[in-house]
Amino acid sequence: MAGSNHGHTPAAWTGVTIAIIGFCISGAFMVMASPLGFWAGMVVVALGGVVGMAMSAAGLGKQKAASRTRQVASASAES
Repeated sequence: MAGSNHGHTPAAWTGVTIAIIGFCISGAFMVMASPLGFWAGMVVVALGGVVGMAMSAAGLGKQKAASRTRQVASASAES
């Protein structure tokens, strides 16, 4: 898995970190029997997904294979 560069981007790290914080919030409020706090934590989890997708759309995520192939092909054609 390490050779495929799966998830090693700022977008992935940020989205997962926010989601983990949200799960911790939800877990704490679930133990305290507070439904409002639990759902607030779930909103934070969803926010982590939105932030990760927004950062990926801004170019901080993994490039798609087709665009990377074109870049390599154009670079080798120039050589």
